[in-house]
This record gives sequence, C-alpha cells and structure tokens, in this order.
Amino acid sequence: MTETDLQSLAVGEGKEKRRIAVLRRNGRSSDGGLPGVFWLGGFKSDMRGSKAAALDRWAAESGHAATRFDYSGHGESEGAFRDGTISRWLEEALAVFETFAEEPQIVVGSSMGGWIALLLAKELAERGETDRLQGMVLIAPAVDMTKALMSDHFGEAERAQMAEKGFIEQPSDYAAEPYILTRELIEDGEKHLFGDNPIEIGCPVHILQGMRDTDVPWRHTEALLDRLCYDDAILTLVRDGDHRLSRPQDLARLVAAVEAMAAEQASDKG
Repeated sequence: MTETDLQSLAVGEGKEKRRIAVLRRNGRSSDGGLPGVFWLGGFKSDMRGSKAAALDRWAAESGHAATRFDYSGHGESEGAFRDGTISRWLEEALAVFETFAEEPQIVVGSSMGGWIALLLAKELAERGETDRLQGMVLIAPAVDMTKALMSDHFGEAERAQMAEKGFIEQPSDYAAEPYILTRELIEDGEKHLFGDNPIEIGCPVHILQGMRDTDVPWRHTEALLDRLCYDDAILTLVRDGDHRLSRPQDLARLVAAVEAMAAEQASDKG
C-alpha cells in the first residue's frame, strides 16, 4: 500500500499568491499503466470528506494514484472563502492537475467540482491534451451554478442586499453558519457558463444524481446529460439519494463507477 503525502503548491502571483494543500498518493507503477484518480470537491467542502476518502482507500487497495486538494478558502488551503470565484478555483484545479497528474486521469467532480471538472476538460481540449483524461465521474454536478442554481433564484430582497452590500447570506443544510455568496462570485461565474450549448469532454462520463437533491435538482442534471452529446455518457439516478450521496451504499456506488471506468479503459488498451 502506498502512502498519502500532504504537500502544498503555490498558486498565483503577488497578493494573489496562496498555498494550496494537496494530498497525493502515488500509484503502484509509474509506467502509466493505471489511470490516476483526480478529485474535485464541492462548494465549502474539503478533501478529507467521505467521498474523497473512499476513493483514496480504493486507490490504495488497487494501486492507482490519487490526488485531492482543497480550494483556497477551503479546508487546509490558504485564503479567505469570500475571495473565492470560479476563475480562482479553476486556476487552482489546473495548477494541481499540471503538477501532480502524471498519468492519465479519471476526474471525479462533486457538486461545484462537477462544473470545475467540465471547465478543466474544456481547457485541456483547447490545449490539445484530451488524452490526459481517461474518464469522468460527476456527482450531482452543479454546472453553471452561480446563475442556474443561485442568482436566477434570488428574490427582490436578495437582489437589493447584493446591490447594497456586495453579498448575501444563504442558509445551508450542511453547515451551522450561512453561506456567503458575493457579487464577485456571481459576476465571475458569467465567464464560465456553458448555457444550452453542447459540451464535448473527449472521454466517457458517468453521472451519479440523487432524486431527493434539493441543491442540484435531478432535472438540472438530466438537462446536462442532453448536452453531453459527443461522448459516451451515463446517468444513474438514485431514487432516495440526497445531494451529498455519502451513505455507505452511495460510496460503494461511487467507487464501483470509478472502478468500472478504470477497467473499461484498461480493456480498451488491451
């Protein structure tokens, strides 16, 4: 069994420079025979959550490399959460990917991490590096969340507060304190919207979605599936699943999806 090393990576320059905490587990071999697993967490989550930990255990047992990290303002990384934007967190994801993803990767994105995963794939495609992705597993992907799941649902009072204070507070089912949504987060998100446009990833995609998810409704994910029209894409709906999909049976389903994707890619190479 390989060890997981806590490392850090400097991202940004000058006053924007921040240290990003990374947990990297090396694979059993360095010849590229096994794909790595690259974890992208959700809004206000951290890299030591149950889903990321379950994937790391699987990687340790199966010999795959595994990389997970905390966005700035999250977990063990530097920075203030209120300074966070999609551009900022995508920059960090790309930097960690470039530094630690030595072998082709199965990218696993949860909630906001699903949006970041698709944006990462878009960037790799623009560079002509789609061969660095062997597959993608998305959990309740919050694609275009700053608009479709946030600002489009603001009421008059929230819009007034945003205009006056530059932020609003929204209660969360997963934290004692409300989430802070800033004007910068919402406006920056506009730069990264996929909208109704088709999305090409360049690798197989498997989406896991709870039908009792009140944060990312399953209809939102169903619409995303329609836009993934260029790639082999599967949607698994979990009838009694919530947004987190962190029950033992949900974790088993996640690991099975990643394991099957890794096996399929190995079979295709064989």
